Amino acid sequence: MGGIKKKDLKTALRKLSKIKTWQLLIIFVLLLFIEATLLRFDHIEMTNLKADVTAADEAGDDNAINEALTKLQAFARTHTIVNVVEKNGESYVTFGTGPVYLEKQYTRKATEALAAAEAQAGTDANPNGNVFAKAMDVCKPLAITYGWAWNSQGYLDCMTGEIAKYPTSERIEDTYVASLPSTALFRYDFASPIWTPTLSGFVAIICLILAAILIIRFFSWAFLRLALVFIKN
Repeated sequence: MGGIKKKDLKTALRKLSKIKTWQLLIIFVLLLFIEATLLRFDHIEMTNLKADVTAADEAGDDNAINEALTKLQAFARTHTIVNVVEKNGESYVTFGTGPVYLEKQYTRKATEALAAAEAQAGTDANPNGNVFAKAMDVCKPLAITYGWAWNSQGYLDCMTGEIAKYPTSERIEDTYVASLPSTALFRYDFASPIWTPTLSGFVAIICLILAAILIIRFFSWAFLRLALVFIKN
């Protein structure tokens, strides 16, 4: 290997050995534990903020819902949130809050649309009579049997299905269906950046630097050991 001598390689190996790898390894493992703990704390806080959104939805307070959503979105934007979500029966890791559904708010808005459509239908001339009254005659006994609330999704689906049975009420049916709000308007999913300038973010950088040092040390040590095998003097 040209002018490189075996004793020079031994000297380099000894100098490299003065920095104890096991010490770096212990620090690296401790920092990984700290990073995992910090990410866990952020995930718990995100879960609590999602619970606040659900509680506001249950209470039916639109102002409280908007305030809770704003806090959740602000937290997601300024923290790295590692989350496991399920979609189509499969779980995968993502950065963000995961889906948040405002089920109660949707039910309230859909019920208001149903009431407005029923009121409009009562003023429309139809050869089948008041199709909403006929649909209710079918759906109310089912609601009692299955325990549906008058504003539940099961009751709304039943009403839609019964109205569809009257061909001459196509315009009314279309009006009724079009009046129902899209469920997409009541679903939120806030993304989180992969890195943020928080304590967990800086610890993550230190972990990456230590990992790089450990990898470089390993390959340097392996190269010097291999060189000693082939150099005789």
